[in-house]
Amino acid sequence: VAQNHGGVSVFAGVGERTREGNDLIGEMAEAGVLEKTALVFGQMDEQPGTRLRVPLTALTMAEYFRDVQNQDVLLFIDNIFRFTQAGSEVSTLLGRMPSAVGYQPNLADEMGSLQERITSTRGHSITSLQAIYVPADDYTDPAPATTFAHLDATTELSRDIASKGIYPAVDPLSSTSRILDPRYVG
Repeated sequence: VAQNHGGVSVFAGVGERTREGNDLIGEMAEAGVLEKTALVFGQMDEQPGTRLRVPLTALTMAEYFRDVQNQDVLLFIDNIFRFTQAGSEVSTLLGRMPSAVGYQPNLADEMGSLQERITSTRGHSITSLQAIYVPADDYTDPAPATTFAHLDATTELSRDIASKGIYPAVDPLSSTSRILDPRYVG
């Protein structure tokens, strides 16, 4: 987005390790895209409230670039599961009774308050890519299931395909897109 369309990128590192953040910054500087990128990190060893706020802070920055700077924005969140995990930890600290599988009772509200802000306005947009950890490869787990409900498309990476040495290990039959609907493609 930054190089091809004159926009800006925002990266939210939720629960990243310091080494991963340093590696990312180095690679972005080497690629010449760092000056058009905003980075927000909340490391895994930080308080859960910090990690819970990282995607929201990054999204607020993206909204600023979209609405005030009149730019298109690419928002990348790595890893949205850690946002849910941090919300669960905060909920426990607040003494709330957990719901299904131990997640916070307001999981759907928290996820919705983030995901529904990722939108286009007249002339400018926020496009989001989100890495999603799926615990024990269980797609019915409430954390990924709540996230998937908000996404327009998913690209599934397969351990089976990766074990065959095929990269990227994309499973096209498990990946989805709302645009690949008979109403749109016939």
